[in-house]
Amino acid sequence: MTYISNFGSTIGPMTPFGAQPAKSGGFRFALFCRKASSVWLMLFKKASDASPYLEIELQEDQHRFGDLWSVEVPEAKAGQFYLYRLGGPNNERHDFAEDQWILDPYAQAVSGHSKWGVTRGLKKGQRVRNGAHFPKGVIVDSNFDWGEDKPLRIPYEDTIFYEAHARGFSQHKSSKVKKPGTYAGLIEKIPHLKDLGITALELLPIFEFNELEYFQDGDPRAHHRNYWGYSTLAFWAPNGRYAAAGNTGGQVDEFKALVKACHEAGIEVILDVVFNHTAEGGRKGPTYSFRGIDNELYYLFNDKHDYHNYSGCGNSVNSNHPLVQNFIAECLKYWVTEYHIDGFRFDLATALTRGEDGHLMHKPPLIRAIDEDPILAGTKLIAEAWDAAGGYQVGHFPSARWPEWNGKYRDDIRAFWKGDVGMMRKFIHRLVGSDDLYHGQALGTHKSVNFVTCHDGFTLNDVVSYSKKHNEANGEENRDGENHNHSYNFGVEGPTRNPHILAMRKRQQKNLLATLLCSRGIPMLLAGDEFSSTQGGNNNAYCQDSELSWLDWSLVKKHKDLVKFVKDVITFRKKHQSLGQAEFPKVELLKWYGPHGSDPDWDHGKAIAMHADRIDTHPFIIIFNADEKSLPFTLPQKDGNTWDIAFSTDPANGSTPDKTGDVIVHAGSMIAFSATKF
Repeated sequence: MTYISNFGSTIGPMTPFGAQPAKSGGFRFALFCRKASSVWLMLFKKASDASPYLEIELQEDQHRFGDLWSVEVPEAKAGQFYLYRLGGPNNERHDFAEDQWILDPYAQAVSGHSKWGVTRGLKKGQRVRNGAHFPKGVIVDSNFDWGEDKPLRIPYEDTIFYEAHARGFSQHKSSKVKKPGTYAGLIEKIPHLKDLGITALELLPIFEFNELEYFQDGDPRAHHRNYWGYSTLAFWAPNGRYAAAGNTGGQVDEFKALVKACHEAGIEVILDVVFNHTAEGGRKGPTYSFRGIDNELYYLFNDKHDYHNYSGCGNSVNSNHPLVQNFIAECLKYWVTEYHIDGFRFDLATALTRGEDGHLMHKPPLIRAIDEDPILAGTKLIAEAWDAAGGYQVGHFPSARWPEWNGKYRDDIRAFWKGDVGMMRKFIHRLVGSDDLYHGQALGTHKSVNFVTCHDGFTLNDVVSYSKKHNEANGEENRDGENHNHSYNFGVEGPTRNPHILAMRKRQQKNLLATLLCSRGIPMLLAGDEFSSTQGGNNNAYCQDSELSWLDWSLVKKHKDLVKFVKDVITFRKKHQSLGQAEFPKVELLKWYGPHGSDPDWDHGKAIAMHADRIDTHPFIIIFNADEKSLPFTLPQKDGNTWDIAFSTDPANGSTPDKTGDVIVHAGSMIAFSATKF
């Protein structure tokens, strides 16, 4: 190792942060650190090097400008690796240690360990402070050819989200892709999404994270992996183990290739981002970057100077501090400009509205900064409008611009189709865009991201196959995961060969999917629901990196009727444009009636017809029958219209008992009719 204590001065402009190409050759490194008394930059030639080949001690009179430390290194090259060491106070407020290696928060790529899930060279319970296994920043100089790529800007009225795991989407052997479990493997599956009618691929976290954290923490779940990735290690870096090109810089261009391929197919890319906490955890957690740079600035602390934990993961980011706010906003803009990302879904977004005292803010500076930023103006911004400390903001997240994951939609739609009494009014509110939550808001119905399933919970197959969660494999004695799922097993818990039960389950899956796609608001599908994917009743598969979570593509053929059904209903939604409109339907233009044309039984009924007469260029009727018995419904005869079945979950497609025009809609079924002229 070469040790240098006096290196090129760069007093003057020192941003952007991270490692950036210098005009004079080499790279310029810039780090914010307010409390450090000493800063060393370390350069490595290999990701596996246990010590640097070059170490530079930055001098206050040459390399510090205010709270910024910066140095130009002419011999630094793209593809090399770097880290910092910092000296300073070590007490209850600060955590400086000169032997602790520090990852640059602005690192554009991270070496991590070489392959997904491989523990070679690591010991159980061993947290790495330095050495060969500590993740290193990769010096990146990408020259990716974007060609004519540009933002798609698909309007919300045409948007259909599809939530997927970047690894699990193609990892199963049945996917038959060349590079399973990678960005490249996902590219091979884009035709499926396009054929289905999807317009936006929403990926679970792809920012660099450590899937081996349970192993390295000595956790009882050490044999599991952090599969979902809601534990961010580096916010500016795509996960290197998701790249077939490796984790020494190739992940950058491979992920860009995925975004470009999606755009060519007319599909936007939305990233699920986790800014509410980091991988450093609580007081006993590991140190990677923020804790060792400015612990007190980056995190929220209580009166006992312990970490606030609004995330449920040990710490909460001090997101409304001006410097942290700037870090988050700049990070989002980086992903938009450098990776052409179309939007973001913010995990536990309510935590981002908390001030430095931990209280919810009426006008959070971070949210306003994101809303007002010109680069982010055209992006989709979606809030998971709750946090782990009871902050629940569905219906009143403090931004008029952000649609919200509507958990009430999921619960009420499931409960209605399960046959719960007294759900009719709630069901109607959800169908028309949750007017009870969002009436008067600027986005109208587009404020609601509707879903009946997501990564966090049962798959659709499991909603209709299990009445209770079965999370024993997670190692938490089935204590984890949601207990109230509004699910129903139709008489048998889990798999069965009973053809009658299987038929009812398939019908119920179709009911839930069709209701979702025929509701105002922005629909979101969970990957695999279109071919009846299952997790064996596990409703919290966060640590299940196995066939339990990976999509089994052989099910596409087995459940081809379900795949076709989803395509048909998406086509129906696109034809009937009123279903995507932002406006809440006027009462006089959307009619509701019960069996035989009667008024709906709002208090006890379980069946209702929705007649869209004058709100669409193509009038339609949708009949929902969640009752235990078959019921007759009258089809209105008006303006010379006749009614053709657009789609149906009814095994008999409705039957006409006499000349009254009534159709019998079987128990637990729905039918949609489109009007045509005689």
